[in-house]
Amino acid sequence: MSTHTMKTAIGRLRLFGITEGISFLVLLFIAMPLKYGAGIDEAVAITGMLHGWLFVIYLIGIANAFFVKQLSFFHSFLALLAAFVPFGPFLLDRKLR
Repeated sequence: MSTHTMKTAIGRLRLFGITEGISFLVLLFIAMPLKYGAGIDEAVAITGMLHGWLFVIYLIGIANAFFVKQLSFFHSFLALLAAFVPFGPFLLDRKLR
């Protein structure tokens, strides 16, 4: 993504969504196996906290896009649901292009 995409609410939402989606996948497929397979509790503690902050930033991005009227209520709701599905933010990103 270029700096041009950061100038619009949808561009920022796409960036936040991709970042949040990557952190979710790292949490699910790297940190949790490290915790439960190797007993490394710190993996989930650190990754979970980072993912939590990125999730909040993603929610702020959804609200921003909604309030500046670049995203409808329906699409805002889909963006929220996408955050709870692995690979969901990546599918949403394709729809928002």
